[in-house]
Amino acid sequence: GALLVSERIDREELCGALSPCSLSFEIVVENPLELYSGAVEIQDINDNDPVFPSSQARLEISESVAAGARFPLESAQDPDVGVNSLQTYQLSANAHFALDVQTRVDGSKYAELVLEKELDREEQRELHLVLTALDGGSPPRSAHVQIHIDVLDANDNAPVFNQSTYKASVRENTPSGTLVARISAYDLDDGPNGDIIYSFSSHTPAKVRELFALDSATGELRVKGQLDYEEAKLYEIYLQAKDKGAVPGVAHCKVLVEVVDVNDNTPEVTVTSVYSPVPEDAAPGTVVALLSVTDLDSDDNVKQILVQVSDVNDNAPKSSQDSYDVYVLENNMPGIPILNVSATDPDLGRNARLSYTLLQGDSAVGHLFSINRENGTLYLLTSLDHEDQVEFHMMVQVQDGGSPPLATNVSVSVFVTDLNDNAPTVLYPHPNTTATYTDVVAPGTPAGHMVTKVVAVDADAGYNAWISYTLLQATDPSLFSVGLHSGEIVTARQLQEDDAPQHTLVILLKDHGEPVLSASATVSISVAEMVKEVLTDLTDVTPANDPRRHVTFYLILAVILVSAAFFITMLSVGIFKCYKWRQSKEMFNSSRSTLYRTPGPFHHIDAVRGGFTPPNFYHQVYLTTDSHHSDLLCKKPFTSSPLGSRQSTMRNGEPGLYHQIVGTASQLPTPAE
Repeated sequence: GALLVSERIDREELCGALSPCSLSFEIVVENPLELYSGAVEIQDINDNDPVFPSSQARLEISESVAAGARFPLESAQDPDVGVNSLQTYQLSANAHFALDVQTRVDGSKYAELVLEKELDREEQRELHLVLTALDGGSPPRSAHVQIHIDVLDANDNAPVFNQSTYKASVRENTPSGTLVARISAYDLDDGPNGDIIYSFSSHTPAKVRELFALDSATGELRVKGQLDYEEAKLYEIYLQAKDKGAVPGVAHCKVLVEVVDVNDNTPEVTVTSVYSPVPEDAAPGTVVALLSVTDLDSDDNVKQILVQVSDVNDNAPKSSQDSYDVYVLENNMPGIPILNVSATDPDLGRNARLSYTLLQGDSAVGHLFSINRENGTLYLLTSLDHEDQVEFHMMVQVQDGGSPPLATNVSVSVFVTDLNDNAPTVLYPHPNTTATYTDVVAPGTPAGHMVTKVVAVDADAGYNAWISYTLLQATDPSLFSVGLHSGEIVTARQLQEDDAPQHTLVILLKDHGEPVLSASATVSISVAEMVKEVLTDLTDVTPANDPRRHVTFYLILAVILVSAAFFITMLSVGIFKCYKWRQSKEMFNSSRSTLYRTPGPFHHIDAVRGGFTPPNFYHQVYLTTDSHHSDLLCKKPFTSSPLGSRQSTMRNGEPGLYHQIVGTASQLPTPAE
């Protein structure tokens, strides 16, 4: 006897809006046979959303509508019944409208818009609102509709000028049609309510209407008639702007037109006398002209009188620079321009015609330099040599053609910059002598012992005169080494008994110029216990008799000669040191500052060997880095003997002689200077 649902039940399809919704049925029972009637009530659930007829609604409301006006809205439909049916409406927040929800007799709901704040199209042309319909289900279902409100214009704004007074000025001879002023007004309304027409005010005089024309659409005020300054100097014109509304709005402004005088009347000038030209150095108060003038025009319309001012040579030539420094590479091409002396003269004509003259600073300037008299171009007539002269000083005189002439002197200094055009020159060992200089070193000498030193100079200056020394060839390359910057030849290892007795070293000397220039020096070194062995090895001719017979005599003679030479050397060094001290003091007192300073024809001499350096060269010696670590070697020639003319090297380590020579050399300028 169970009653079952055979298919899904839709209350809205069976009963629609009828409530309550029930289905009737009959049941037959057998044994005994009986008939029963029954009914099933279908209860509603919230299974339907409210629905608006359309997703958008559009309203047109005039801005002149008063507050409190009501505007009905389309209602939403919900097929559910009871509490699940449509219950209320909601409106999105806004400043002008509120929502009033009403109930019909049958219980359905509808909504009306109520205007709470008046609309202003000039402030906001349209509004967008959202109306929401809600049913009473849990949770409630809803529907939305977009409400677009167009605010219709009303002629509630009068035209407004952007300024109340306009000012303009025109010349009295201005042709007809010339623009005088452009007035402008605006109206916040739309359509005909915002269209503006410009016109003369009703009280504008007829004379003004004859002289000026106004464009009703653009507001351009133009000249129409012939203006005359002598008749009227100022016109005050009143204008108005109206819109095209049913009840038009009106705005007013005025235009002040000033008539500018032109020189249209001939002046009557009476000139008694004119003094022209007037010298530029004429005293203040000098009478130029006597005249009287009458003119109907105003301001500055007086006949012009031209008074010429004659030039006086009262300005000396002026150079753009008081002095010039010119740098020229040595070995230049003769005849090249090296400088253009520029000068100006504010005078006129002959007084401003300039000529350039070279004032000889010394006798060599006139032979080496020349200047163009017309344009001031300085030419170099011959090739310069930095090693001959480093700088030249001269004066260029710039003179005008006035009477008397005025002149200005300009200082010009020419500095000769160095090129690497001199190879190193070997001073020791002497490269151009037939005599052979042999240095002696004893067997067993330890490594690092200085045997001798190559002395060289470079006539160039600065970086071009820096000399480096390299061992190019050697009898035994492992035995000796040479200082890169000092030229000192030292033992690279300890001398052994089986080392060769004679060694020949070829030293390569290179400067640091571009391109690099070089020279070479040959040094002979003997390995021997005593001077006797060296002399025996170096003897070219052997005596016929027994040499032992004369050995003692020659040894005694050699000792005497060496002692005498040593004494003379010490005395000479002392005298020379005193002489150099006085000379260096005078040199520093008389030295002058210059942009290019060179110490003389010789720049890099590493050491001086006693007896081998001429006196005139001695004071230009430079000592290189670490040269004070080496012992001083003094060479003295032996006297003639049957053994032949030879020279030997004797080590002299007396501190007195060593410090005297180093002290003398340290007073000289360094290579960097």
